[in-house]
This record gives sequence, structure tokens and C-alpha cells, in this order.
Amino acid sequence: MLPSIQFDRAPAVPAVSEPITPSEIAERGAGLFLLLLSAPLLIAATAVAWTLSGRSPLVAHLRIGKHNQPFWMLKIRSMWERGASNDERQGWIEYIVADPSEDGKQSGDPRVTSRFAAFCRRHSIDELPQFWHVVRGRMSLVGPRPLTRSELARHYGVHASELLSVKPGLTGLWQVSGRSAIRFPQRAALDLKLVRELSPRLYFAILLRTFSALVGGQGAW
Repeated sequence: MLPSIQFDRAPAVPAVSEPITPSEIAERGAGLFLLLLSAPLLIAATAVAWTLSGRSPLVAHLRIGKHNQPFWMLKIRSMWERGASNDERQGWIEYIVADPSEDGKQSGDPRVTSRFAAFCRRHSIDELPQFWHVVRGRMSLVGPRPLTRSELARHYGVHASELLSVKPGLTGLWQVSGRSAIRFPQRAALDLKLVRELSPRLYFAILLRTFSALVGGQGAW
């Protein structure tokens, strides 16, 4: 596993531009609408995270997007050590390069030290900033979740190129099938199934199922 590396400012990553299609415009518009709709909750959760953690309220993880292009994926901070000092605050965003554990998220992670943080993770409130990536065209509303380069190599192997042929998404088959309770290699199979079978019908079905998954909060930690 790679060590965790933190930056106060975002190291540069290459930007890639693609032709914008009508469906792309529609999805970006939907992302903007959802970002504005969720703005009061996003701002409130960010403020609480800033107060409780004593650190930057947002974190950005390096992930690999469509066509193998890296980008910084934003989240509201939900992990911090107990007794953190306000002196550790160094701006609004902390940029982190780290390789997640081989088994993915763990139930009862000791770094989740607040009931508020656990609630945000259970209902994916910490992922609200990612609507901004949809607006910018880096992510889709529906697609496989963004991964690190090592995760792609470890869990997808020769099929990684299939995953990188589409934009990563805010939600997908993995999220509506059990979320964190689904481990690799089953998660990889669901991701590839989504890429291979994605259609407008499946797209909207996943969006509808996502709402109930978020409200219920099952399988997320």
C-alpha cells in the first residue's frame, strides 16, 4: 500500500477537453441544478466538519477518470483524529494521494470519530461536492466510482480500459446493490456490467434506486 501524502495546494494534473454533446449538456445542467439544490446542506455540513475536525473541511483524493486522466475528487472531510487542533487548518481543501486498503472501506473505521461524520458517510452527504465534477464534465451522475491507478490494476487488470472508456459516476450498480458491503471482486463485476449494459433505462433506474439507498443508509460506512 502506498503511504498517504498530503498537499496544501493541488499538484497539477493534465486537463483534457472533449466535444460537448446534447446529452452532456443535459447532464451538466442536471448536475448544476442538484448542486444548487443541495447547497444549503453542503455548506452546513462543511461548516460542521470544519468546526469538529479542526482541519481543512474538504479533502481531494487523486483518482483516475475517463481516458486514463487523473483528477482531484472532492469530499467533505469525515475522518480526523480525536483532539485535533485548530492550528492544523491549512486552507479549505487538503489534497491527498493515498492507496485505499485492499478490502476497501471498513466497518467501524477508527478514523471516523464523530457521529456526525458517520451520519454523513452513511447517507453520502460527504460526497455532495462531487456534483461540481459533474458540472465540469469530469464525472457523470451514473457510472463506476472513481478509483486509484493501483486499484484499477489490482482489481480490474486487462478490463481496466473498459472502465476508463466512460466517465466515473456519483452512483452506479455497486452503490444500489449494497454499497460498502459489496467487496471486490463482486464490485468489479458490477462496475463492468454497468459499463457494458448502460442504457437510458438503466441510467434512470439506478438514479431512482439511489434515492432509496441514500435515505435508508444501509451498507454504507
